[in-house]
Amino acid sequence: MTEGAQEMGLYAISVVAHLVGTGQQNIRLYERKGLLTPDRTAGGTRQYSDADLAVLRRISELLDEGLNLAGVAKVLELEAANARLQAALERARGR
Repeated sequence: MTEGAQEMGLYAISVVAHLVGTGQQNIRLYERKGLLTPDRTAGGTRQYSDADLAVLRRISELLDEGLNLAGVAKVLELEAANARLQAALERARGR
């Protein structure tokens, strides 16, 4: 699958809740807490991508490990920063 396809909103919240094994209210809470930002249709309907599904699965893992939502937010932030640094390092090595 291409990177662009991973980022395209494809799934409704009901489908995502089923695929991830959580409730729709939990997904809305994670959005309110800034843990993910799904695409929206012109009418405002949430559309989740494969990348959003991966984030939701990671949130579930971290919650299962005993973190609260503030801890989850920090871990996700640090993991994203680490991924950006890894990409920059790989670009620098490629020069």
